[in-house]
Amino acid sequence: MKKPCLRVVILLLLALPSLGNTAERPPNILFILTDDQAPETLSAYGNTVCQTPHLDRLAAEGITIDGAHHMGSWSGAVCRPSRTMIMTGRSVWHIPGKGSPHHDNPALVPPGLAEQSLPAVFNRAGYETFRTCKKGNSYPPANALFQTVRDMTRREGNNPDGSAWHADQVLEYLHQRAQTPAKKPFLIYFGFSHPHDPRNGTPELLEKYGATNSWDPENPPEANPKAPPLPPTWLPAHPFPHGHPTLRDEERVQGVMTRRDPATVRNELGREYACIENIDQQIGRVLAQLESMGELDNTYIFFTADHGIAVGRHGLMGKQNLYEHTWKVPFIARGPGIAPGTRAQGNLYLMDVLPTLCDVAQIPIPSTVEGKSFRAVLEGKQHTIRDVVYGVYAGGTKPGIRAVKEGHWKLIKYDTMNGDVRKTQLFNLATNPLELLSDHHDPSVRSTSDVTPAPGQLNLADDPEFREIRAYLEALLAAEMKRLDDPFPLWNPQP
Repeated sequence: MKKPCLRVVILLLLALPSLGNTAERPPNILFILTDDQAPETLSAYGNTVCQTPHLDRLAAEGITIDGAHHMGSWSGAVCRPSRTMIMTGRSVWHIPGKGSPHHDNPALVPPGLAEQSLPAVFNRAGYETFRTCKKGNSYPPANALFQTVRDMTRREGNNPDGSAWHADQVLEYLHQRAQTPAKKPFLIYFGFSHPHDPRNGTPELLEKYGATNSWDPENPPEANPKAPPLPPTWLPAHPFPHGHPTLRDEERVQGVMTRRDPATVRNELGREYACIENIDQQIGRVLAQLESMGELDNTYIFFTADHGIAVGRHGLMGKQNLYEHTWKVPFIARGPGIAPGTRAQGNLYLMDVLPTLCDVAQIPIPSTVEGKSFRAVLEGKQHTIRDVVYGVYAGGTKPGIRAVKEGHWKLIKYDTMNGDVRKTQLFNLATNPLELLSDHHDPSVRSTSDVTPAPGQLNLADDPEFREIRAYLEALLAAEMKRLDDPFPLWNPQP
């Protein structure tokens, strides 16, 4: 009886050194952020034209989130509050920044938030923190706290002045890291300046997508059969004023201006796809370097955008609306504990990024954070982290645009142009996921876009059959506005 027991003890003692060598290391984090990118641009979300093999790989080896959102904006520069929410983990009405209505209210926007922001938290936890991104329209006090900062706006159609520049900064850091014997874990904030306009693609990718870097405001680009098809939600104009007069994104995008004709929109989509494929190539370079260093498998990789964008959908060009293509963001994650090839609804906000990164790194979440960790979603233990999603655009005329979503029902309210535009939209996203309107049923639109909507794919707000669900969602929206300290009530608030 003693002999087998002694043998077991000896085997366990022999195993102890190897167990020590495989002790769990703190994970690295690579957070990738693009500028102005709708989920519909990626094959992970159904795109069959834009080629992104490296992002496809991340999706195949990780999880794709179908319901990730930016909460919204009180500024025409939607990226400013969006990126501040990422940095602080706080909701849209509780963040600092030029234009924030509550900026000077310490009860809603606590002072010193930068010290509880993403880089500050990971600095204190012993991480190396590195950042490259565009300049401006973010949260400068937090950005400055990364140990290494290499920010520059790079939107030209060549490697030195385009997306490759951002990848070069990351690769230089990783090459230096490879020469260091004792390594701390890293947090890399890998931001791109594209596909935000001007969408200057490289010559070879412009050729591939049938596009040209058009600068002439008077003459639209010629139609090219190689250009991407029109989006299925294309319209020649939005059905009513969007609520932000003289908005740059709707009137002064290089190569587009106020045109929404098929040739112009298809050319701009081709330019966008050229920029996105270039971004994918740069991500591939960084992934290859991590793999060669043996660091890939201990690295959580998160890919997302600061917000979506229209680029011709619903007759719009910019990011100042709350249709799904603009309110939602792509979100792909790969890393330890994430099952390959999985999907989840999530119902995330970008403000949930900070608590989630803290959670996977086992770092205490700052008390100032209002977002929720979605680690359980990443690991397949939950499908969503919240039932109700709220959205706002109040960067133009006030109160602006609001949206609320629960399950497959979505409500959008417009109260703009000093009360001249007061509209309601109600969509059943289970049967009308593209939020098609009566305008999409017009024969001239159908013949141009080559899309034939089903009879029920409409705005249902004025349909008596859905009166109760509309009233329910209007009350739900009013409750969310109150809970989140939205300062601009709509024209028909509910109790």
